[in-house]
Amino acid sequence: MKILIVEDEIVSRTLLTEMLSPYGVCHVAVDGLEALQVIREGFDQGDRYDLICLDIVMPKMDGHAVLAEIRKMEKDEGIVGAERSKVMMTTILDDSENIMKAFTKGECEAYLTKPISHVKLKNQLIDLGVIPD
Repeated sequence: MKILIVEDEIVSRTLLTEMLSPYGVCHVAVDGLEALQVIREGFDQGDRYDLICLDIVMPKMDGHAVLAEIRKMEKDEGIVGAERSKVMMTTILDDSENIMKAFTKGECEAYLTKPISHVKLKNQLIDLGVIPD
């Protein structure tokens, strides 16, 4: 599995990388603009990300805007339904407004609030169908 972790905070980025590395190759982006650049490169090389872990609160471009751009890129490339990257929002924000915005406007597949435990993350990966039970 090819995983992109989009996280501006180094401790969260490191923890997610450590927790996810047993399941696949992890790449990181430190802000939304960098994330879109590496995602575009993946499209261009025919090597897209299977899972994207996306923080909401980031400099330059927040996670909601990044998610909207990811879905637009996929649509422009003709990638729909189950072929799309699975996007998991990984954020400190646990209010209903951000949760609903992520699912309805951004069409994320999962939403985990920090701190993220290994058990919570693994269960979500199983629910997404990206790792076996």
